[in-house]
Amino acid sequence: MLQDISKFYEIVTKRQSCRKYDTEKKVDREVINRILEAARNAPSACNAQPWHFIVVDEPELKNKVADAASARLLNMNHFTKQAPVHIVVVEEKVNLTSGIGGIVKDKHFAFLDIGIAAAHICLAAEAENLGSCILGWFAENKMKKLLNVPDNRRIVLDIVIGYPAQPLREKKRKDFDEVVSYNKY
Repeated sequence: MLQDISKFYEIVTKRQSCRKYDTEKKVDREVINRILEAARNAPSACNAQPWHFIVVDEPELKNKVADAASARLLNMNHFTKQAPVHIVVVEEKVNLTSGIGGIVKDKHFAFLDIGIAAAHICLAAEAENLGSCILGWFAENKMKKLLNVPDNRRIVLDIVIGYPAQPLREKKRKDFDEVVSYNKY
């Protein structure tokens, strides 16, 4: 059991945003399905599960989705064409209790829930020895047209996945005491 726990913490510590992928290696759908099973099992407010995952792995469509995620002006996200898989996360309607709770507490629980599912995707990808990068910058309307996403739905994230072609970088994090306190701020 202790070995399993230490493996989890190793995965958490090792995981980083990957921006360079091995273009020669494809990711099997069986692996993607295991990763999405981890996301499907993520917790959500009132069990609303306000997500739909679109796997884009067909090369021509994947390149068009990557173009929609790139910003030529700011030179952002051009690496996304290298990744063999995009998992596009669409926000679905929440259930009644999550919706009411969100109004009462002034919180958009669907975004929180999707963030948790995205973390599950990235950690599961790391456990599969895959790299991942969560993207929030993309041309949503262009992507919606490419993937036939209804107008009344939002694409919240695009998560690219593939075999990394870059070494691990040193993680730079704030000191523990700077971000953690007990019993008061």
